[in-house]
Amino acid sequence: MKRKLIAAIGVATMAATVAACGSGDDGGGGGSSDAITVWLMDGSAPEEWVDELNAAFEEEHGVTVNVEIQQWDGIQDRVTTALSEDGTVDVLEIGNTQTVGYANTGGLAELGDLAGEPWNEAMLESAEVDDTLYAAPWYGANRVVIYDKGIWEEAGAEVPTTREEWITALETLQENTDAEPIYLPGQSYYVMGGFVADEGGSFAVEDGDGWAGALATPEAQAGMEFYAQLQEFSNAPAEIDEAEPQQSVDIVPNGEVASWIGLGWEAAGAVAAIEEQGGEADFGYFPIPGETADQLGHVFLGGSNLAVSGRAGNSEMANEWLAMATSQEWAQKFVDANGGGVVPNRTDVTATPEEGSFAEAMVASADVGYLPPLTTGWANVETDPNPIKELMTKALNGEDYQAAAGEADSEITDRINRE
Repeated sequence: MKRKLIAAIGVATMAATVAACGSGDDGGGGGSSDAITVWLMDGSAPEEWVDELNAAFEEEHGVTVNVEIQQWDGIQDRVTTALSEDGTVDVLEIGNTQTVGYANTGGLAELGDLAGEPWNEAMLESAEVDDTLYAAPWYGANRVVIYDKGIWEEAGAEVPTTREEWITALETLQENTDAEPIYLPGQSYYVMGGFVADEGGSFAVEDGDGWAGALATPEAQAGMEFYAQLQEFSNAPAEIDEAEPQQSVDIVPNGEVASWIGLGWEAAGAVAAIEEQGGEADFGYFPIPGETADQLGHVFLGGSNLAVSGRAGNSEMANEWLAMATSQEWAQKFVDANGGGVVPNRTDVTATPEEGSFAEAMVASADVGYLPPLTTGWANVETDPNPIKELMTKALNGEDYQAAAGEADSEITDRINRE
């Protein structure tokens, strides 16, 4: 997964960094019977939660926990190296779209003792291979619609609960204000993927022992058609994604944008940028609507898992630490420490974010999260030039959908089946 879909996912609600308990910044720790090494990603957990958890673990087991904070840049190479060495790391945080790949290459230990825990089903999918648990879900987050309350009030637009109402609101904004009703660049493919999932489709499907692209299907075409319907209300080019230019700091603060679709860190970034310019942000938030009021739209559920290295120096204590960190008690404390602003990893954990907050809208969609194909080769699909992005641009520019989707499916099939 891209860094900004994981690392900064909860900037709006999470503490800025995790303090290392013990030695290390990016180095590796050797195995020891009285210590374990835990790799956490920069920005993934509140400092107070980490400190309290490790103090409780050390008191119970008499084992020191050395937390080493990792940066997302270059993390895949570092993890690959660490998992090939004895005792470099015991427990590590892994992005949810990366977990299956590391499990398939034999780098992760099986976590059979945790298989029966009440995990969030949408998050559990990324942690299993052939019904075997190789990681424990830790946290998730997803996009919501962010809107300018003042512009919506001026237009007389109402917060929608269905796709149809959403289009009506955008029409109202277009008719009654000079603002751009929605900023939606042509290549926000994870947003489009949610609409495809609403229709029962996916980017790719299992095909025998491999995978095959699935964009030339009625479901994917219907999802793309709704995306195109929304995109008609945007001035954004069809050839760019949400990252370049960055919608939260380059677009929203510098123009009249009535609404956009983003993550928590993007909402926080937009607020900060507007305030730096001497303005005042007044955002509201609502979940991406579904086709009916009783079913929210699907959203890409990004996040991280916690795993034990297959070559851990202290596998027994590594398993004990992971079990404690993801237990009901400590998972609830993790959610509370984040102000309810993460999707809980367990069904027996509750999130009670502040009313009207980004987190409230985000958590509402937790049960309709979707993930891309969970296979080692998916990273090859997301490499530029991304065939899904290219298809979206072609479709928005009026090219024949089926022909363009057929080309994209061929490319996806070739890439996803590479090791």
